[in-house]
Amino acid sequence: MSSLFTHRKRGLWLAAVIVAVSLAVASLPGCTTTTGPSPPGNEFEYVTPEEVGWDSELLQDAVDYAEGIGYTAMMMLHDGKVFLEWGDVEVNYQAHSIRKPFLNALIGLAVEEGEIDPDDTLGDLGIDDIPPSLTAEELTATVRMLVMSRSGVYHEAAGETQDMIDKRPERGSHEPGTFFYYNNFDFNSLGTIYRQETGEDIFDAFQRRIAGPIGMEDFDAAQCWYSYEPEKSEHPVYKFRMSARDMARFGALYQQNGRWRGEQLVPADWVEESTTAHSVADSASGTGYGYMWGVFPEGSLVEELIGHTGFYHTGIGVHSLVVIPGLELVVVQRMDTDDPGWSDPGDEASFQLIQMLFAAYTGS
Repeated sequence: MSSLFTHRKRGLWLAAVIVAVSLAVASLPGCTTTTGPSPPGNEFEYVTPEEVGWDSELLQDAVDYAEGIGYTAMMMLHDGKVFLEWGDVEVNYQAHSIRKPFLNALIGLAVEEGEIDPDDTLGDLGIDDIPPSLTAEELTATVRMLVMSRSGVYHEAAGETQDMIDKRPERGSHEPGTFFYYNNFDFNSLGTIYRQETGEDIFDAFQRRIAGPIGMEDFDAAQCWYSYEPEKSEHPVYKFRMSARDMARFGALYQQNGRWRGEQLVPADWVEESTTAHSVADSASGTGYGYMWGVFPEGSLVEELIGHTGFYHTGIGVHSLVVIPGLELVVVQRMDTDDPGWSDPGDEASFQLIQMLFAAYTGS
């Protein structure tokens, strides 16, 4: 089976069950289960995991297994309240591909404020790339097509995995807007467009407009950076570092339709558009893609499995941020991929953990 799954494609399957994965750590040493009144300001409120309906003994079996395959931090929130917290939740791990939802929030704000028009084309914005430069047809791709990863621009891009390179369509093979391909050109050029049109650095803007207002405890714009590959493209990867507890806050912001403690921080209609499937990303599972978010819509394997639709993003198959609005649920799963000795647990281990976890669910 493993030969059929890349890191990203396996991430689509894992997103179906990450909700259960994080719940598994409820009985591990160090897991926070305290209950009390709502704390002041932006501090988390904690509730007990028992309220969500899981069998502790069976979960402990799953916990031992999860810890053994390398996860280092997990969190789970119900309507913004923490009922599961385990591991190094304060460590700013690399976010990998979960960078995309972070930029999504900033683009949504720029669209609302008239700084970015989603129907502007690359040509309108003067966006090109190193030779071989973009063709006249490629220059007709719009910002909206970029956020959907449907630009039809298959120029080399910074940060591509070998699998992305192998699967990248030929230049000119699809007209802009007609075909979904998970495309680093689209994601990276959106970063260039954001900086060009707003005049702001991505990381400083995120600190000011998102991290600060929602009370992120560990985020530091100075720990984030741009990664250039000038022999491939002029558009860099914008690389984020973020802790599990800060990523959980970001997930709660989207779970609550862009609203945080009475203030609308990200436009609600942008959140809705972004978390609606505009493409089929994986036909086997029915997983979709919205605006820089993966989506499991009605009829998908995930929706059939857990009974609810939702949205998510993964990073190299082991970092996960999952939001299930119908359950008011946010789940974060992290691994120390900065450690040279880290290893992907693989498909068989992941599916074994999934089976153990679902055996422990008793209903809420």
